[in-house]
Amino acid sequence: MLSSVCVSSFRGRKSGNKPPSKSCLKGEMGRNEDNDKIVINVGGIRHETYRSTLKTLPGTRLSWLTEPDACSNFDYDPKADEFFFDRHPQVFAYVLNYYRTGKLHCPADVCGPLFEEELAFWGIDETDVEACCWMNYRQHRDAEEALDSFEAPESQDDEDSGDLKRLCLQEEGRKLGWWSSWQPKVWALFEDPYSSKMARVSRRRAGR
Repeated sequence: MLSSVCVSSFRGRKSGNKPPSKSCLKGEMGRNEDNDKIVINVGGIRHETYRSTLKTLPGTRLSWLTEPDACSNFDYDPKADEFFFDRHPQVFAYVLNYYRTGKLHCPADVCGPLFEEELAFWGIDETDVEACCWMNYRQHRDAEEALDSFEAPESQDDEDSGDLKRLCLQEEGRKLGWWSSWQPKVWALFEDPYSSKMARVSRRRAGR
């Protein structure tokens, strides 16, 4: 449908057979392209919105659907006239609502890592999450940091046990070193009766 400006401009001309200007038609076609509806099937759930809505966040995956070559770059079904994404449909509802309202909320019944993964797929920065949902979104990060802090003393205990083992080995090494120095003398005491004065005394006592 032509805009009222184009129609009035057309009617005001003396020559009734002259069509509207090309610039007027071009501008009208551009507005129609932005207002054309687009269907996005996510996980079996169909979502319908305007192309102009998807253009509100340039550089994201959904904004790429408005490009002329989107049908060849994405999973597009020409019969159903829809794009298909095998992603979480419930989370996508929050993602699409972000394009519509400019506010990104996090669902309370979806864990943080899943929501974080979906945001990364759609190309949305996690820092855009609203303040009212930020604590809920950050719970998994805080839990991971708490677990890391609990694991740190255990690693220290492992180091202490390793030091204790080294001390035990050193002590055993000292004992083995003492025996290794005295072992030949003890053997000579019994095997060679003339190796030392102690060996001769032991030999005499044994001969009694």
